[in-house]
Amino acid sequence: MKRVVITGAGTINALGLNVPDTLAAMREGRCGIGALSFQDVDRLAIQIGAQVHDFHGETYFNRQQLSLYDRFTQFTLIAAREALAQSGLEFSGDLAARSGVILGNSGGGMTTLDENYRSVYEDGKNRVHPFVVPKLMNNAAASHVSMEFNLKGPSFTVSTACASSNHAMSQAFQMVHGGMAPVMITGGSESMLCFGGVKAWEGLRVMSKDACRPFSANRNGMVQGEGAGVFVFEDYDHATARGADILAEVVGFAMTSDASDIVMPSKNGAARAIAGALADAKLNPEDVGYINAHGTGTAANDKTECAAVADVFGAHADQVMMSSTKSMHGHCIGGTGAIELLACIMAVRDGVIAPTIGYDEPDPECALDVVPNVARDAHVEVALSNAFAFGGLNAVLALRRV
Repeated sequence: MKRVVITGAGTINALGLNVPDTLAAMREGRCGIGALSFQDVDRLAIQIGAQVHDFHGETYFNRQQLSLYDRFTQFTLIAAREALAQSGLEFSGDLAARSGVILGNSGGGMTTLDENYRSVYEDGKNRVHPFVVPKLMNNAAASHVSMEFNLKGPSFTVSTACASSNHAMSQAFQMVHGGMAPVMITGGSESMLCFGGVKAWEGLRVMSKDACRPFSANRNGMVQGEGAGVFVFEDYDHATARGADILAEVVGFAMTSDASDIVMPSKNGAARAIAGALADAKLNPEDVGYINAHGTGTAANDKTECAAVADVFGAHADQVMMSSTKSMHGHCIGGTGAIELLACIMAVRDGVIAPTIGYDEPDPECALDVVPNVARDAHVEVALSNAFAFGGLNAVLALRRV
């Protein structure tokens, strides 16, 4: 089996338009959540989110491209360009034929859908743009990444709600690990911050009107965000042979299903995913220094996740640092795990632990080290990234320092 390393990373989200800016914001504990700005936002009960403000697609794409790219696809391509530029890879010949793309996404082209429903139902128009379908389909981003970078191997999209990115990256890891592909571009994206997207989420009654405060006793719900995170997963031998700069090694993953409830999380399902990732990586709980939590800021998720970590880690649970960066960049749904993986890379590569900001009051049911409010310097050999989705779909990745 092949060792799998990360040789490139890219992002765009409410904290920054690239990786350096995003990591700087995480170190500073800066909040990217604020007032939403789009048509009819005044009709919403929820008017905050982690939106990428002052984003202009024409800065990155020409007119013809913009006719094909929904906002989530634009975010993906921007992040992919940064990741590939850092990796130094170019794809031709056998490398192009065997390398591919696996991305996570949940809502697809929600902004395109919202705009065209408005056009047909509110404005009474009888025609829509001929590219509406290829623009809104969930696999659009993966397809456009494959075309821009000449990736002719396995390419597809994984859609498992809030765990989409982690499931996608797990599949990419498995393909490189098993020798099916020398390089896979992976991660995820989301852009659901439009009237229809937020209105739908309002119906669940899990959204906060003021802030995201994971693990804090006064938390009152999640806050939605948007953005993308994209990575280059590469065969270790291939990477070292060309002298690539290695950011971290992916050493294990696990996926489980609660098989119990469509929205309520299960401690057992989460615990099995965490324990499974450790087993796959041949690690002990004591090897783990940091966990990037799913940490949505809802009581059901926070308490369940803390209980699962306590079950798996036992006496070591008090020693492992666990933070939720959703408190800063919001819950980016299908793209959130990819953006959160940046915090795991920062932990193992730079020794900086991103904080859980907005933490005001201890909750006895979340009595772990949640790195409240201020980033921390610490040597970390192994980090875990947790993702637990509606539908009871869980995916956990393990990274190791190189």
